Amino acid sequence: MGDNNSTGAPSEPTLPPLVPEGTPPSFTPASPALCFHIHGRWRRARAATVHLPHGPLATPVFMPVGTKGTIKGIPTEQLLHEDLSPQIILGNTYHLALQPGTELLEEMGGLHEFMQWPRNLLTDSGGFQMVSLLALAEITEEGVRFQSPVDGTQMLLTPEMSISHQNRIGSDIMMQLDDVVSSVTVDHARFVEATARSIRWLDRCRKAHSRPREQNLFGIIQGGLDTSPGGLRDECLTAMVARDCPGYAIGGLAGGESKEAFWKVVAQCTAALPEGKPRYLMGVGYPLDLVVCTALGVDMYDCVYPTRTARFGVALRDAGVLKLKNKACAGEEKQAIDPSCGCMVCRHYSQAALHRLLKSGALGCQLVTYHNLAYMLGLMRRMRSAIMQGGQAFPRFVVRFLTTHYASKNREEGVECRRKGECGMVPEWVREALAVAGIDVPDQSQEGNGHDQGGKDPF
Repeated sequence: MGDNNSTGAPSEPTLPPLVPEGTPPSFTPASPALCFHIHGRWRRARAATVHLPHGPLATPVFMPVGTKGTIKGIPTEQLLHEDLSPQIILGNTYHLALQPGTELLEEMGGLHEFMQWPRNLLTDSGGFQMVSLLALAEITEEGVRFQSPVDGTQMLLTPEMSISHQNRIGSDIMMQLDDVVSSVTVDHARFVEATARSIRWLDRCRKAHSRPREQNLFGIIQGGLDTSPGGLRDECLTAMVARDCPGYAIGGLAGGESKEAFWKVVAQCTAALPEGKPRYLMGVGYPLDLVVCTALGVDMYDCVYPTRTARFGVALRDAGVLKLKNKACAGEEKQAIDPSCGCMVCRHYSQAALHRLLKSGALGCQLVTYHNLAYMLGLMRRMRSAIMQGGQAFPRFVVRFLTTHYASKNREEGVECRRKGECGMVPEWVREALAVAGIDVPDQSQEGNGHDQGGKDPF
């Protein structure tokens, strides 16, 4: 990702690439498998480069999700187009182990070769399926026994097996198998059990990891919503940091918890995690959340939201979502999804054209998917550029983003902003989180009490 920075800001230090140009996808360096360099910051927010075996990764970064090794509706050739051009995508070990199977992937030279993807890959361990497929799973100290939704056969996923699968896949970043509990679970004893088990499973994952010079194993911070001093999140943070992983993920969120609880967990974790290592917030992908959490110090994100919502004809913009299937879009023959977006879809297709295509077949969904990914990746680039500019550029960016979004929302709801520059009815949780990050949102009309459900689209 390049920085759209034409303001004369300081340039980033030149670092030797870990992967020479023209090398095949299977190339990996001898050592180290990860180097992390911070180039700019604003309070907690960071602009950094994560050097990985398949190239540098500019942060903050959003990782498109290709659960089974592909992103629905976007072939690899399109994914590499300059509109998108992500430096890393995500695959899921559970699904890849079912189909096509990690033995086949290993025979073909790993997932990079299988999908002809020359850049970085991150693989989830499969632990999230404990929540999403709980009816088909049994969790014990040994591991997780899944019933395949494909053919009903049993699949045992232990920490050792998860790492073995990921070693065969050849991902640049691997995630430990952790004991995932839904954030809205009320059984405190289950959170205590899962937190301690996740720490033990990290130790088993580390012991089983056979390619530490070529693949990076991240630990996952669990602990539910317990942010009390010395509580479960603190306990897990202390234990995980002591194990000195190449990077760390914040897990167990985006499951329906209140936004107030959500941001407090993120703030606690980013404050306690090592300064010199990447921080990954798992499963979070609403644009508003990305802006707030980047201000709090998160570097990496993934979520199916941009691609999944595109299949329902919903396009993403700073001004909020645009529901292209609505009749109002049918007459917008000259209006793009977002006039400020330079992606291929916004250059060549009007809202009315997309409205018709969404009714007639798969092409409409593919085009909206393309735009949504371009928007998300572009949002990351804009935040990085603002952080790199220094001064007040990043807080100004955040306030502009909020102003654009909530001015649009107010218009939709018939609320008139009193003067230019007001952020309108910004939820209290956003104000509180950004205040911790050192960003003062103009104190105008407020909406909500911080208890918006994390499972709902804030747009």
